[in-house]
Amino acid sequence: MKYLIMCEGPNEKKVIDILLEHEKLTVSPDDLVGRVPYHARQIHKSAMVMGQLRMYHGEIKLWRIGDKQSDRFDIPSEFRAQITEVTKYCTLPELEVLLILSEGLYREYERERARSRIQPKEFAKQHISYNHSRYKGDTKFYETYYGENVSKLIDAIREYKKRNHAHKPEEHYLDELLR
Repeated sequence: MKYLIMCEGPNEKKVIDILLEHEKLTVSPDDLVGRVPYHARQIHKSAMVMGQLRMYHGEIKLWRIGDKQSDRFDIPSEFRAQITEVTKYCTLPELEVLLILSEGLYREYERERARSRIQPKEFAKQHISYNHSRYKGDTKFYETYYGENVSKLIDAIREYKKRNHAHKPEEHYLDELLR
């Protein structure tokens, strides 16, 4: 049996890549279809995912990682017998909440959100910088910020689970993927 990790966006993929690189997930690259996570929302829209699934013929458990997972997820008929389980891991309302938690700005974010309905991405762009670079929503920022200090990422993931209670019962936390 192998796992297929599909990430909603490149930033989610970068976070998972960092955790894999530092051996902080419950799986290793050897446990993954194609040995890597993929930036893909749907199987049939990713030639890489389709190709890897066609090469591997065993059982697969699929992990979907992202903040907005309300879209209908389709498993192409040729893979329905092979993919035995699909689990969603959410970062509601947006992945930037992890940066906000890491910077100790969660209370300030909550206050501003109550006043102006600001989204985490916009708050992070206004308030977070690292190594003389302001956050702009780019993947490189996550790589620099968390790649140099994976324990900060793990702490944020664990803190997020403690603070967030907005998930639906079928939506899991990244915390559950950690060693």
